[in-house]
Amino acid sequence: MDQRIEILAKNLVNYSCRIGKGEKVLIECIGEDTKNLAKALVKETYAAGGYPFVTVKDQGVLRSILKGTSEEQIKLMAKYELERMKDMDAYIGVRGAENISELSDVPGDKMKLYMDMFMNPVHLKERVNNTKWVVLRYPNNSMAQLANTSLENFEDFYFNVCNLDYSKMSKAMDSLVDLLNKTDKVRLLGPGTDLSFSIKDIPAVKCCGLRNIPDGEVYTAPVKNSINGTISYNTPSVYQGTTFENIVFEFKDGKIVNGTSNNTEKLNKILDTDEGSRYIGEFAIGVNPYILKPMKDTLFDEKIAGSIHFTPGQAYEKANNGNSSSVHWDLVLIQREDFGGGEIWFDDVLIRKNGIFQISELEGLNPENLK
Repeated sequence: MDQRIEILAKNLVNYSCRIGKGEKVLIECIGEDTKNLAKALVKETYAAGGYPFVTVKDQGVLRSILKGTSEEQIKLMAKYELERMKDMDAYIGVRGAENISELSDVPGDKMKLYMDMFMNPVHLKERVNNTKWVVLRYPNNSMAQLANTSLENFEDFYFNVCNLDYSKMSKAMDSLVDLLNKTDKVRLLGPGTDLSFSIKDIPAVKCCGLRNIPDGEVYTAPVKNSINGTISYNTPSVYQGTTFENIVFEFKDGKIVNGTSNNTEKLNKILDTDEGSRYIGEFAIGVNPYILKPMKDTLFDEKIAGSIHFTPGQAYEKANNGNSSSVHWDLVLIQREDFGGGEIWFDDVLIRKNGIFQISELEGLNPENLK
């Protein structure tokens, strides 16, 4: 087995999830390519004294299920998997689907059932809030194609990103967490973007390899009704199997009152999923020094150095602004100079310009200091 896989498994079990004796770990894998990592995770879980439970899933099979499903069946699926999730101390999700668009032709009403009645109770509410969880992609030909490179080159990139020193990143993030916790007003500026909102009294949380691999963001949430202005995202995003580009949102008192993209009709159907899907549940700043360009994979793109993401839908419990939704859609704006530039202001002080932090206490988060 590739030694880099063994290192990754060791980090996931011992650093990300901190598995202890007797703890139950659900290892959920999607795609055939994930099996070597699954075996390494089982080995490391046993070595840590835990009990591994493994499920291997396939997006093509899920597509077939969803196309013919009913509300009754989805509720039963959620019932069984929710009970299992409640029994787990930790969750490791490995995503290695061969086709990111496999679910693109599932009818919208069926996908809504799945998101509302399965993903929301099992994952957004139970797994996210009540387990030590980490999720990651697995390098395969599909991901290499998204990154426009060979599989070998992509694997080298992937393991550099995923096996970096996240404990060093964690220490560097403390100053940003402290600053966010003191901040009231935030302003984002850039091409097609002038957005203002408050984050007053909403906690900031650092993400340093304990929840996502790759990792590298600090998140909070805007005060729900405080957002006004326009944001123009410059990163493509795949959601429910459809690729969205050139997304622009206009906000009034926290609500997305106008949304456009290359597929405006489908975009607005997602925004109309429920009452919370036109409000924002997360504001985050990305700092991973090895991730520099988008590849239409959220787990990578939301960590891009010099980026932010501004997320319609469900807020996280640790940074809760009261917004509830079955949607949680991380949409990314890269503010580095090679992507048009941009600025972040906290309480009228320039914090980051063109992706580079401008104040001394945050310089440790600039790319050259995290590698």
